[in-house]
Amino acid sequence: QLQLVESGGGLVQPGGSLTLSCAASGFTLDDYGIGWFRQAPGKQRELVAAITSGGSTNYADSVKGRFTISRDNAKNTVYLQMNSLKFEDTAVYYCKCALDQGVRHTEYWGRGALVTVSS
Repeated sequence: QLQLVESGGGLVQPGGSLTLSCAASGFTLDDYGIGWFRQAPGKQRELVAAITSGGSTNYADSVKGRFTISRDNAKNTVYLQMNSLKFEDTAVYYCKCALDQGVRHTEYWGRGALVTVSS
């Protein structure tokens, strides 16, 4: 079965840290670009961080300097290290991988992991 599974979400106090993991099964992530998205209640889903197959990264302005995306192809897993968490980081976090091969586009989404920042 081809799927992405997020883990590592939970409840954290403001200023705290969490690391999300996104593990792929049934396929290898090596050639895929990966993105972490989040969706807060009542808001649209937004891109938080992305990493290419070559390891280049980019971040939303709201998380620059606080979040770090990384990938471990040997473990077929992508991570999102989140530091200095704020109330406004509360959301369901999703990972997505995508691959373009000529006219063929392939992507997979995980089901999401809830991150709640609360005191």
